[in-house]
Amino acid sequence: MPLRNVIGPNPRILFVGINPSLRSEALGHHFAGPGNPFWRLLYAARLIPEPLSFAEDQRLTEFGMALTNLCPRATRAASELRPDEMKAGLRILDARIRRIRPTVVAFVGITLYQYFFGLTASGGAGAKPETIHGARVFVLPNPSGLNAAFPGFADKLVWFKRLRSFESRVAARQTA
Repeated sequence: MPLRNVIGPNPRILFVGINPSLRSEALGHHFAGPGNPFWRLLYAARLIPEPLSFAEDQRLTEFGMALTNLCPRATRAASELRPDEMKAGLRILDARIRRIRPTVVAFVGITLYQYFFGLTASGGAGAKPETIHGARVFVLPNPSGLNAAFPGFADKLVWFKRLRSFESRVAARQTA
């Protein structure tokens, strides 16, 4: 079943994945893989005040967050996506960001960020200088257990905590 975007009014953070896994599609929820710590990372970084499971993904809106993918088609690996799907996804994502106006766009994966901006190198995870329709940009490592560059939970948690601090600083500047 195709995944529904998780989008509410005025999100503080819009998480953008490249595309759903086969398991996420089968269960109808984002980041549903048993080895994917995305939901635990959100809570451990204090981005959300209570633990959520993938089955509660639509609740992100309660905490001012949103979640979408560049491409809606589920695959075993992102490399299976066709170039035309990726290009169409860029246009749709750009329009979505313009429409919902998040404070921060958090790309879930360095490769996705590079693709969105047409970059060959990005310097890794963290805050980026680009903006998208006024939204600041932050890059998280892909939370998959297959991510060799960030293999452990603690390696990923550092970046989710940095996202929390980054979003707080951006929001404080907007209200000042």
